[in-house]
Amino acid sequence: MSTSREWLRAGLELLYPPVCQLCQTNRADARAGLVCGKCWSQVRFIRPPFCERCGLPFEGDLTTAFVCTNCHDLELHFTSARSAVVAKTAVLEAIHRFKYQRALWFEDFLAELLVREAAPELKTDNWDFIVPVPLHPLKLREREFNQAERLAVHLSHATIIPLNTKILRRIALTATQTLLTRDQRATNMKNAFTVRPDARLGGKRIVLLDDVFTTGATTNDCARALRDAGAAAVCVWTVARGL
Repeated sequence: MSTSREWLRAGLELLYPPVCQLCQTNRADARAGLVCGKCWSQVRFIRPPFCERCGLPFEGDLTTAFVCTNCHDLELHFTSARSAVVAKTAVLEAIHRFKYQRALWFEDFLAELLVREAAPELKTDNWDFIVPVPLHPLKLREREFNQAERLAVHLSHATIIPLNTKILRRIALTATQTLLTRDQRATNMKNAFTVRPDARLGGKRIVLLDDVFTTGATTNDCARALRDAGAAAVCVWTVARGL
């Protein structure tokens, strides 16, 4: 652990009481992202069976690979998408507060969820880069940080896969996706991303990283841009999966 992160954690413990920042009741350590054991117990890790294309978990007993109704009729530009956990309860609140309220102490909690599930999978194959989904420059100026990039740093360290934040750019300032249907999301994100002209992606295998996967509209357009620029394969990993 770097000295700067140790000082950051020490500062957090001074500024905030050592209680869970989700339930505000139980004790929690900064090293656990200020999330207590009870809130941790609400986390639902995604286990098989799940859609082999988009990673949507399925309730039931299946012994063969399947493709879900959410994506079987879609043109997907990524080879597969996986998420560590279901986007509910404690996880969803932590993500929202991390992104929109600058609750940066949740970074370690979310990163641990991601690394715990993604790192073992990614280490079994050869990937050239981890590329976080970029924010539009105006949105980045407003938020002051890219949550996907911060999480990607942790995954890069855990897997030794190089992090590259320069390849992909967001060129369209799109409307918020929250209240849009699946088709509206796809239209909203169409051609929202591009690859830098000097990027050399011929034959490269890329891990695309974001915080939440809902319909896949955002990551799919990112993957389209990467594949159009010559990437041989793009897999998607996110912390959480919307249902």
